[in-house]
Amino acid sequence: MSQKDEKKEALKQESTDKMKTRAEERSVANHIAYWIVGVIAVLAVVVAIIGFNYVNSSLQPYNANSKDDIVVNIPVGSSSKEIAKTLERDKIIKSATVFNFYIKAQNYNDFQAGYYTFKQSMDMNSIVKQLQKGGSAQPTGTAKDTVLVREGVTIDQIGDQIQKSTSFTKKDFLKLMKNEKFMKQLQKKYPQLLNSTMSRKNVRYHLEGYLFPATYSVYKGLSLKQLVGQMVEKDNDMLQPYFSTIKEKGYSVQEVLTLASLVEREGVTKADRGKIAGVFLNRLDVDMPIQSDISVMYALNTHKTKLTYKDVRVKSPYNLYKNTGYGPGPFNTPSIQSIESVLNPTDRDQNYLYFVADLKSGKVYYSRTLAEHEKKVAALNQ
Repeated sequence: MSQKDEKKEALKQESTDKMKTRAEERSVANHIAYWIVGVIAVLAVVVAIIGFNYVNSSLQPYNANSKDDIVVNIPVGSSSKEIAKTLERDKIIKSATVFNFYIKAQNYNDFQAGYYTFKQSMDMNSIVKQLQKGGSAQPTGTAKDTVLVREGVTIDQIGDQIQKSTSFTKKDFLKLMKNEKFMKQLQKKYPQLLNSTMSRKNVRYHLEGYLFPATYSVYKGLSLKQLVGQMVEKDNDMLQPYFSTIKEKGYSVQEVLTLASLVEREGVTKADRGKIAGVFLNRLDVDMPIQSDISVMYALNTHKTKLTYKDVRVKSPYNLYKNTGYGPGPFNTPSIQSIESVLNPTDRDQNYLYFVADLKSGKVYYSRTLAEHEKKVAALNQ
């Protein structure tokens, strides 16, 4: 074989080897591709199964065996996504995302605001139908606890009652009473009621005097904010008939509730409350300090049968022995009777500026002058 033929043969062999190598590489590539496609297919099946199980599980009741009522509040203007998040947060549904896909797929809409009583055993369709039907203005269902707010009690005392009667703590309640964001939310909702207290400075609690005395039901799922919201809403509802009169007489709601809170604790009968309100208003007219022991005890944050000279000199804007005017705001939660007494005081034409009560008989004596008042006090102390 010539040298030329040898070269041709070598080139031919080299070409054959390259083709063989390429074929082998293609075969390996095909094997790898098939393997990757297979893995992806398996993963897709696994993901599909997991996704199907997740969606299927999310469509099921949160707890099919639960019989407890859970109260959920859907605020006015809530979007479908916000409602879904609320339901997920309150453990009514398992997934807000699945809920949103469900209502879109079924073309459900027109959900209503209000308080709803759900059970974790409810299926998705039952929940949706209830949302379309609409909630109630107040919570309903089986109450877990009750909180009694008595007439004449302070925020601090309401905190004691809440801790005693519910799973909420007094510490969390008092912290909420200082929550400016929460206060502004309530003010936006009830401007007639809360504008005047929110405009005042040096106020210990802006809601002092604004948590209406009544019994409140606490349902499972009800938050501390919702419980307080009920109390403020009740106060707003009860004062609605008086807002126009308060404005006509030139008072603010804060001023009326401040005087009413003093009248609540200083007087017992309706007749005496009307006269005592007249005394306080007469004093305000001549720029005299109101000089109520209730104000000093609130300033000291304590209760005493008798006050000392040092007590009445305590440095506090709430001390109405030392300061003239109404002070920062209410000292407790007044009753409607005390509020009406302030708006319709009696015997103002008698010009009474002083009063003292006989602790034994309960009778209240009224005087026009300090000398007359001191004489009656001396007689009672004999």
